[in-house]
Amino acid sequence: MSTASLQDRRAAVNAYAFDDVHPHVRFGTASDRYGGWLGQIYPPEQYADRVSTRSRRMGGESFTERRVPIESVRDYFQHFQVLEIDFTFYRPLLEDDDEPGSNYHVLSNYAEHAPDDASFLLKAPQKFFARSLRRNGEFVDNPTFLEASAYVETFHEPALELLGDRLDGVIFQQEYQRVADSPSPSENVDQLDAFFGALPNAPQAHIELRSEHLLRGPYFDWLADRGLGHVFSHWTWLPPIRRQWAMTGERLTAANGQVVARLLTPRDMKYAEAYATAHPFEAPVPELSETQQARDMVLDTTALAYRAEAQNALLNAIANNRAWGNAPDLTRTIAHRILDEVEKRE
Repeated sequence: MSTASLQDRRAAVNAYAFDDVHPHVRFGTASDRYGGWLGQIYPPEQYADRVSTRSRRMGGESFTERRVPIESVRDYFQHFQVLEIDFTFYRPLLEDDDEPGSNYHVLSNYAEHAPDDASFLLKAPQKFFARSLRRNGEFVDNPTFLEASAYVETFHEPALELLGDRLDGVIFQQEYQRVADSPSPSENVDQLDAFFGALPNAPQAHIELRSEHLLRGPYFDWLADRGLGHVFSHWTWLPPIRRQWAMTGERLTAANGQVVARLLTPRDMKYAEAYATAHPFEAPVPELSETQQARDMVLDTTALAYRAEAQNALLNAIANNRAWGNAPDLTRTIAHRILDEVEKRE
């Protein structure tokens, strides 16, 4: 446990410094270069005049995103202990001709500027883990679904080449599927087992299935047998984290003793609505942060931290702007809630 006083730890949390909250918790965010975090995570005197903009369409509306340069990752890791990289979800690191693609060069830039003791979680490309892909406005079967060798060659190996020991895990996210369009839970396990059985053991794999009907006992038994992690995701169509905990049989299954919780989007709220409500990500938004569901999300994450402690595991608590309006403030809220429990137990 920390030797700092509780008062000093709370003061650090108020300054968005989260490295001394709890020995079994690491805090991080899903993506990092948000201009809305100037004054919280990124010093305005260093980055205010270096913000770039890009336009993004979401739900029929146009939004302007403000971004600080990649070198700001050095400042990010002065506050957080782990960073989830999301852009790798959209395409592998190598192209079909085995040449480095745009994502390879961006990740290389991160590797250059991040400190030596940084920890990254990367999202695996949907090209290899989505059953269907959106093409020309409609969903079609994914021809490269669960192609293990292509995954290793175009993503796994180049990611390790760039990040080395700083690559702490890979998140395999699979899209929501209706019952009629998906395999049975047992068939799903058989398919996944063939894929993960062909992958190297390191870095640690964490799986996020977004279909509740696939989250059944045999699936969690398989995770435990394989030493794979379940991602506790607070997301649109998944049950609350506390229910997911019960569904796991109250166990953490990753072989490396880590667990990932992703606080993404309010339940029953679609991505576009959450994005539009949270934008421009500068502060908490009451419609997101002051609801009973938001309070439950904070309590569930706090409880998961102590469940990780009880099983000698390490929780990676990953916050997203869409869940709250501003990820650093969501992290600060959870950190104070954990410190409330620390105070009760002292």
